[in-house]
Amino acid sequence: MNENLFTSFITPMMLGLPLATLIVLFPSLLFPTSNRLINNRLISLQQWMLQLVSKQMMSIHNIKGQTWTLMLMSLILFIGSTNLLGLLPHSFTPTTQLSMNLGMAIPLWAGAVITGFRNKTKASLAHFLPQGTPTPLIPMLVIIETISLFIQPMALAVRLTANITAGHLLIHLIGGATLALMSISTTTALITFIILILLTILEFAVAMIQAYVFTLLVSLYLHDNT
Repeated sequence: MNENLFTSFITPMMLGLPLATLIVLFPSLLFPTSNRLINNRLISLQQWMLQLVSKQMMSIHNIKGQTWTLMLMSLILFIGSTNLLGLLPHSFTPTTQLSMNLGMAIPLWAGAVITGFRNKTKASLAHFLPQGTPTPLIPMLVIIETISLFIQPMALAVRLTANITAGHLLIHLIGGATLALMSISTTTALITFIILILLTILEFAVAMIQAYVFTLLVSLYLHDNT
C-alpha cells in the first residue's frame, strides 16, 4: 500500500536506457503469419476477426479511402494488443502515455486532413463555413471550426489515455483495498475481490473497445476527407 499509485505508469529502464521501444515492438510477435495451406485455429480466428472489422470499418470508404485499410488494421491490432498486455501484472502499458498517443493521432489526423485538401479542396474549405451563415457570424464560425479541427487529434489521444489510465488506477486501488481488508473482514474482502474480478473482465472489454473507437474515429476523419 506504500507503493506510489502512479509507479506502473513510469517508463521502465534497464542500464539507464528506456525499454519503451522494445515494449512497443513486442505486440507484433503475437500475430504470427503462416505459410501453410491450411491455417490453425488461432490464425484462422485472427484472420476472421480482421476481415470482419475491416469490412465494417472500410465499407463506407471509396477507393482512395480503402488504400488506408492495411494501416488502420495494423493500428487496431497494435492498440488492442498493447492494451491487453498492459493488464498483465507488473507490466507497462505504452497507451497510458499521452505523448505516445499523440504520436499516433497527429500523423494519422494530419494525413487525413492533407488528403482532403489535396483531393477535395473546395469541400474541405467549406467545412469552415456552413451554408447560410449570417455575415456577422462568419469570423466567429471560422475560428470555432478551425479550433474544432485542430482539437481532433488531441481528443483522440486524451480519450485513449484517460480510459486506459482510469481502468489501471481502479484495479490498483481495489486490489490494494482487498489486501487491506483481508486482515479486517474476510467477508468484505471477498466481496471486494469479486468486484475486482468483474472490473478486470470489464477492463479487457474496454481495452478492445478503445482500440476500435480510436481506429474508427481515424476512419471517420478519413471518410470526411476522401
